[in-house]
Amino acid sequence: MCSCASPSRVERVRFEPRRRTAIVSRREEVSANFVRVVLACDDLRDFQSLSFDDHVKLALPGPGADAVLRDFTPVDIDPARAELAIEFALHDDGVASRWARTAAPGAAIAVLGPRGSMVVPMDYDWHLLAGDASALPAISRRLRELPSGTKAIVLVHVPSPDDERRLSTRADAHLVWANSDAQWLSQLRSMPLPPGEGFIWCAGESQVMKAARAICLEEHKHPRHALRIASYWKQGVPGFHERLDPQP
Repeated sequence: MCSCASPSRVERVRFEPRRRTAIVSRREEVSANFVRVVLACDDLRDFQSLSFDDHVKLALPGPGADAVLRDFTPVDIDPARAELAIEFALHDDGVASRWARTAAPGAAIAVLGPRGSMVVPMDYDWHLLAGDASALPAISRRLRELPSGTKAIVLVHVPSPDDERRLSTRADAHLVWANSDAQWLSQLRSMPLPPGEGFIWCAGESQVMKAARAICLEEHKHPRHALRIASYWKQGVPGFHERLDPQP
């Protein structure tokens, strides 16, 4: 593992590539359009993930003989139990949603990575965490990790009001839900940002995130070095993942 210096306060940490074969331990219905799958294997005892927006690749059964790789947030890691939890947003009939809907205890799946972490310090004066259903696992993990008294603003677009849920945190968090891209962008645009040094993290559909980036930089005048925006997916393009902000 090596750590690389950065002009921003975000630190890049790299890991040696790893491939593990895990077994489905249990499957849990989280809400109307979310499923949590807990994976287990002894090799997970040394699993490393230092950032809430890390991703692993799961080798999912494809329509043919070959596996299909998709990116997911390691939302909860329990080294003592050798378990890793992945949360799936069931937004379509793609390979990931089909697998998550039917994943049964004992089913095997390959887990690759993470290849590294981009560690965002927790001592900013405030944090804005915003995104759609694909970003909710990362947001929920970050909220659990933030220390007591930290100011957090959370803006999430979910498919249905039935997916609005309590997110566990010790932080002083203000949570806003949206039920459309337009509403989410409008709320991001009109949201007053607190004084002091803050960090903005956004993730979701590519075109929406490009609009969010413009709002943060051009309208809110937020500094680039304290901004991370990622396209977790793109309408009509399977397996898409892209960073829209500068890398440290």
